[in-house]
Amino acid sequence: MPPKQRQIRMEQRGQLAAMQALEQRTDEELEREQRNKAAALAILGARAAERYDAAASRDYFRRAIAAARPQERMQLRRMADASLALAERRPDALKQAVERLGQAPPSNRQLLLLRVMGLLAPPPGASLATRARGFLILFAIIVVLILVGFGLVELIALPFGGVSTFGAVGLGLLLIAAIIAVLALFGRRRQQRAKAARAGG
Repeated sequence: MPPKQRQIRMEQRGQLAAMQALEQRTDEELEREQRNKAAALAILGARAAERYDAAASRDYFRRAIAAARPQERMQLRRMADASLALAERRPDALKQAVERLGQAPPSNRQLLLLRVMGLLAPPPGASLATRARGFLILFAIIVVLILVGFGLVELIALPFGGVSTFGAVGLGLLLIAAIIAVLALFGRRRQQRAKAARAGG
């Protein structure tokens, strides 16, 4: 292998190792990082994308690419493409960008959730019609949840003589809220376990 090519690969592996080491740091510590500035900014860009903050993610990756060595910039651009596709709720672009990074693409379930998120909460700059569509879909989901909660409460209360319509609506809302809270808790714990497994690997 030519010495120059070997050197480039070693530098890329060094940046990857630096990025893995920096992932445990807080945002404030990453902002202050100077030795591996490009890696720190790339992590901040990825975190902003996970919050669906496309503007912040784009700015972090722009600064990361500017601070990186020339041979590192292509990989950072690919990371930026994947992160921005996530932040802007573009599932098809996200799948392609992740594959270009040489990683396993998101599952169909994850892509479906991202697609639903794009419908319910369009990214900033979306057209008025797109935002209105998201509001109407969200309103319809809320109505369906209220009806489901109402039906469940009526069904549960039936052996006990039933319950008033107003009471059934109120109890239905509480029941649906409790179910959503439990699902969110389990989802968060599963996400934390997956993150811990990736960090341990």
